[in-house]
Amino acid sequence: MKTRITTLLGIEHPIVLPGMTYVAVPELVAAVSNAGGLGILASGGLSAEACRLAIQQVRALTDKPFGVGCSLLLPGATECARVALQERVPVINVSMGRAEWVVQAAHAYGGKVIATVSNEKHARSAIDMGVDALIVTGHEAAAHGGAVTSLVLVPAVRDMTDLPIIAAGGFADGRGLVAALALGADAVAMGTRFATSRESVVHAATKQLIIDKPAEDTIYSSNFDTFPCRVMRTPGGQKYTARRLGPGLVIVRSWRAARELNTPLWPLMRDALRQGVVGAIKVAYFGAATLAMRKAIHQGDHDEGVQLIGQSQGLVHDMPTVSEIIDRVMRQAADILNARGQQR
Repeated sequence: MKTRITTLLGIEHPIVLPGMTYVAVPELVAAVSNAGGLGILASGGLSAEACRLAIQQVRALTDKPFGVGCSLLLPGATECARVALQERVPVINVSMGRAEWVVQAAHAYGGKVIATVSNEKHARSAIDMGVDALIVTGHEAAAHGGAVTSLVLVPAVRDMTDLPIIAAGGFADGRGLVAALALGADAVAMGTRFATSRESVVHAATKQLIIDKPAEDTIYSSNFDTFPCRVMRTPGGQKYTARRLGPGLVIVRSWRAARELNTPLWPLMRDALRQGVVGAIKVAYFGAATLAMRKAIHQGDHDEGVQLIGQSQGLVHDMPTVSEIIDRVMRQAADILNARGQQR
């Protein structure tokens, strides 16, 4: 299937692995790219050195196009973006910040920049920055989807621009791909679906929870990491979204995370002191999210861990390989399009 995204990025299928922190690691990124989609490496939680190593690991596993995701407001993201540019990564995926400098540097070597947006205001800002495409993230998505559903947000953004669009939030199969194309998108991102692939590093117990839980078994709250965020409804998810993050709770969670992860807290606190509100958000994110996410993803601990998940968990029923997922999606989409053509 050829779309403007496949042509722009030089990929075979209009399917994207978004840069999910601790999930979109080199092995999964390469698997998606090798299967004809676009894998986007998560830089969240990585130092500049670790990001460079991860990029090199992806390149050792695939010669196909791939990307690096950088949420520019968060700790270390700017440094990782600079590393990705130095490494001449084919696609840079930016969010949460001004990225004109990324666009200029990527275009200088022929790279492409995709901005992730969750509302029309952010879409307009990204368009004005000169990005090459948009990931439009609806309310159904894991983590930081917006207040508007994909069914409305995707066509609303399409009315604003002719840029290629990757639809994210609620997409997990061929039906979703066809629906996204009808809404004006050129591809879909499927984070929750790929998180349950065999190649995914997500703990087996967590994968089974994703399979078992219905679509409505999620929580959408700004109490987890200060941004509106969708997480799985578990004891840990309920605990971490039960009350608003105040300064005291931020400090306690940050200190606990730094101790358990053996990570110095002082550099992050120093950033907070230097950057005011922005720095405070960084500390809150680190303290509230880092440790809890790792416990759910790596240990299958859902009493103290929190799993970011999309409502498309209700469409996930098995744990196939990445290649099987992509083949199934494309086959189902082709069957639907052929059937619709015959009904005309």
